[in-house]
Amino acid sequence: MTYQFDFATVLAQWPQFLEGAWLTIQLSFPATIIGFICGTLLAIGRRSGTGLIARACGFYVEIIRNTPLLVQIFLVFFGLATLGWKVSAFSAALLALVINVAAYSCEIMRAGMDSIHKGQVEAAECLGLTKAQAYWHVILRPAMENVYPALTSQFVLLMLASSVTSQISVEELTAVAAHVQADTFRPFEAYIVVAVAYLALSLLMRLGLWAFGQLIFTRRRRLKTAG
Repeated sequence: MTYQFDFATVLAQWPQFLEGAWLTIQLSFPATIIGFICGTLLAIGRRSGTGLIARACGFYVEIIRNTPLLVQIFLVFFGLATLGWKVSAFSAALLALVINVAAYSCEIMRAGMDSIHKGQVEAAECLGLTKAQAYWHVILRPAMENVYPALTSQFVLLMLASSVTSQISVEELTAVAAHVQADTFRPFEAYIVVAVAYLALSLLMRLGLWAFGQLIFTRRRRLKTAG
């Protein structure tokens, strides 16, 4: 049995794929930014000397990292509706993605912070830096630089994981593929096109994050040049 590929009818729906890709970006970009900020705050909380805060942050991280993203999306979407808060599917999906990536970013950033030797902090304080200045220049920025490749991979995985938001009718790439294959009766071709689109988005995202890293991590760039 031979299968005759017919991409023409699928590619004729390119405006829908373009809209789906744009919605995927609209979900992923703010979720990445907000999730990273929240994750960094959680990492600071987990390393704080206050036991209650550290345990609360750890409890949150363990719950999120040990439950499926799809279940978290359903809990946010249906849970908010049950409480009487009417939010769009897009807003619920964005909130669920932020909640999810914050937990993973927390553990990545915590590992980066733990890699900073305590002597460096003491040296910064001896030089007259305030606690806030020492934390920013000696802990946070070097920690982020140390774990930036891991953060990059996590953010790309977040963009790919946004495909499950189609289960609550968010019209991103995967949802568009479902509509196109239903209209054209060409599921194989439709999902091949979507796979290529996700691959292109992943490569573009990695390139953008690499360029951002080159911009803000000047020390790493100097060390590579010297090597």
